Amino acid sequence: MALIVLMEDDGGTRTLIASVLKKDGHEVLAAENGAQGLLLVENHRPDLVISDVQMPELNGFQMLAALRQNPDIAATPVILLTSLQERAHMRIGMTTGADDYITKPFRPGELREAAAAQLNKRTMHATLQAMAIDRAVQEALEEQRHQLSKLYEQRLATELSERWPTGSDGEGDEKFPSATVLFVDIPSYAGVAEKLNPAELADLVKKFYGSANDTAHLFGARHIQFIGEGVLAVFVDATDTQTVNHGLRAVRAALGLVEAGRGIQQYLASSYPDRELPRFQANVALHAGPVTLTLLHDPLHTPTAQTLPVGDAVSATMLLQRQGRTIGWPIMASVAALRLVTGAVETDRRALVDLPGRSSPLDVAEITGLAL
Repeated sequence: MALIVLMEDDGGTRTLIASVLKKDGHEVLAAENGAQGLLLVENHRPDLVISDVQMPELNGFQMLAALRQNPDIAATPVILLTSLQERAHMRIGMTTGADDYITKPFRPGELREAAAAQLNKRTMHATLQAMAIDRAVQEALEEQRHQLSKLYEQRLATELSERWPTGSDGEGDEKFPSATVLFVDIPSYAGVAEKLNPAELADLVKKFYGSANDTAHLFGARHIQFIGEGVLAVFVDATDTQTVNHGLRAVRAALGLVEAGRGIQQYLASSYPDRELPRFQANVALHAGPVTLTLLHDPLHTPTAQTLPVGDAVSATMLLQRQGRTIGWPIMASVAALRLVTGAVETDRRALVDLPGRSSPLDVAEITGLAL
């Protein structure tokens, strides 16, 4: 399928990685150090390079710097392998030009996912060019409010029709092995609410959260739920959106929500110039993984049921959004979510963040826009 150059000085690790890649049908050329590996890259022009950081002769960073300076091979994607003790060096690798990194010890599935994400870049670029929905979405966001409401009502009617229960008890749950979860909240909501009267606050809530609801539906959210002052949306692949995967639709929705927050800020500044309101800004988090939409029945009121999204991806997304608020990133996405849109988005800062209750930190990046 693809030609991959592997650089790893440990023989056992080198054999393991090569075996995993070959099982996926890839051709692997292996080297014991960075100097040998760089020579293989120059002679064979592989589709991907996977390199350890700590190696003799040329370490991973030195090899990467030399590769990026050679115009013939500079565009080759590179994944760095680093141990837990080398976490502090991760930022060096990313700023030097690495496309991704994997922390040792790693599972074969992690290696496969990272390699597939880099090899799928060209496919993603082609998909972006072919998206018929792109122009329609841009135009829809600029249309008048009544037109957006009409589109929302049509989509909601279709969704309710598709999800109308037809089976017996226990068949109402919907299980999705792959979904992107979005959670948006307003960090300054309490400060703004303190300085507006109830009527003014009600108008503000309708403007933003109505827009958030419409935006999520417009981009094909499978489930939308208000949680406190935030909005949770679950995106999955569906038959009517085959040209765009759920990850990219969730990113488009996140960008639309951030833009809506800027619009609300302008509205507040012009409507209440003397109130000294805190800055109104939407903070969005994105994470991907398995999600189940489970149907909860009220035993005292049989006809009443509530759909509840459950799964680690859901809880992690909400925790991640709080970290995004603290750091100040408008859109924070986990690597799991980013790998669904590799090559389709532009990112800026990257970090490892600790989430309360989780055993290990989550690798995240800031999304700044779509790739042109």
